[in-house]
Amino acid sequence: MTAAGAVETVFRIESARIIAGVARIVRDVGIAEELAQDALVAALERWPESGVPDNPGAWLMATARHRAIDLVRRRETYARKLAEMGRDPDALPRADDPGDTDPDSIDDDLLRLIFTACHPVLSTDARIALTLRLLGGLTTEEIARAFLTSEATVAQRIVRAKRTLGRAGVPFEVPYGTERTARLGSVLEVIYLVFNEGYAATAGDDLLRPALCEDALRLARVLAGLMEREPEVHGLAALLELQASRTAARTGPDGAPVLLAAQDRTRWDRLLIRRGLAALLRSAETAADAGTGLGPYGLQAAIAACHARAVRYEDTDWPAIAALYGRLAALTPSPVVALNRAVAVAMAEGPAAGLALVDALAADPALRAYHLLPSVRGDLLERMGRTDEARAEFVRAAELTRNARERALLLDRAGR
Repeated sequence: MTAAGAVETVFRIESARIIAGVARIVRDVGIAEELAQDALVAALERWPESGVPDNPGAWLMATARHRAIDLVRRRETYARKLAEMGRDPDALPRADDPGDTDPDSIDDDLLRLIFTACHPVLSTDARIALTLRLLGGLTTEEIARAFLTSEATVAQRIVRAKRTLGRAGVPFEVPYGTERTARLGSVLEVIYLVFNEGYAATAGDDLLRPALCEDALRLARVLAGLMEREPEVHGLAALLELQASRTAARTGPDGAPVLLAAQDRTRWDRLLIRRGLAALLRSAETAADAGTGLGPYGLQAAIAACHARAVRYEDTDWPAIAALYGRLAALTPSPVVALNRAVAVAMAEGPAAGLALVDALAADPALRAYHLLPSVRGDLLERMGRTDEARAEFVRAAELTRNARERALLLDRAGR
C-alpha cells in the first residue's frame, strides 16, 4: 500500500477518535473536524518522504492535538477558557505526546462526540449527515450518493448543523439522568435510520446500500461497548446484527429483491446471527437488572430472532411474532407497527384475519402514501383468491414507491 493509501485508510478508521479527542480541547466539533483534516494533510505531505509511522493513528492524533493547543493558546480569551476548564497550560498535552491512550478516556471522548452529533437541537437530516461525517468518516460525496441527494445539500446540512450546535451552546459532554435518557433516544434513532436506509433504500435503482448498513452496524457496536448497562443500546445492536445477517439472501444475481419466504437461508450469515442473539440476551439481562422489560429496539430484535431461529420459512413461529408486535404496539403505538402486526396475524390466523386489521388502517393519514400498505393488502387478497383486487393493489403500491427495484417486483406480481 502506498503512503497516501495508508493515510486514507488510517484516517477513515481513526477519524472519529481524533475528532473526539480534539473536540475535548477546543470544545467545538466543527473546529475539531478542521484540525483533524489539517493532520490528514500533514500526513499526506510527510509520510511519502518519511515513511508511515509505527503508530500512524497516534501520529495523526498528536498532530491534531498539537494544532488544537496552538489554536487555544492564540485565542484572546485563552486565560478565561483555561479558568472555565480548570486547566493549567503546562497540563495540556505536548505536541510530541501521542495523546491520552487510556481506553476509558478515549471511550469518554467518543461518547461525547456521539451525543453531540445526535443532539435533538438538530433536525433528523442534519443529525444523520453530521453523524456519518464525524463518526462514520464518510465524505460529503459519499453521504450524498448514499441518500441520493446533491453534495451541496449535504454540505449545507453539515455546515448548518455545526453552526446550530455553536449557537445553541451545546456542551461537549455526555448527559446524565433524565437528559441522558432523552438524548440516548436521539442517538439510537439516528443509527437506526442510517441502517434502514441501507437495508431498504427509499429511492433509486438499488434495494440495498451495504456501506450504510456497515456504518450503522459499526456505530451500534461501538455504542454497545461504551454503554454496557443500557438495555436499548444492546437491543439496537441485536436488531441490526440480525437484520444484516440476511443481506446476502435479500437480492438475486440481478439485484432484484427476494421476498423473505423465498430466501435461501443457507446464505444467512450465521456469525451475525450468533452476535445478534448474544446482544439480545444482553439486552434482556440488563433490562431485568433495571427492573424493566425489553424496549422497542429489544422487541424488534426479538422478532428478528424468531426469523433467525427458523431453519425454514414454514418453521417460523408466527404466533410468537404476532404477540411481540402486540407488545411493541402497546409500548410505541404507530400505524407501521400495526401494519406489521397485521402481517404476523395473517400468517398465524389466516389472511382474512390480517385483512381485517389492514383495512382498519386504510384511512390512517400516515399510511396514505406508504407503498407497503397496498402491497400487504395485495398479498392478502392474492392468498384469498381475490386476484383482480390484488392486482389493483400491487399496481397502486408500485406507483407509490420511489425505489426502482421494488417497483419492478410489484409490477411483476401484478402481472402474474
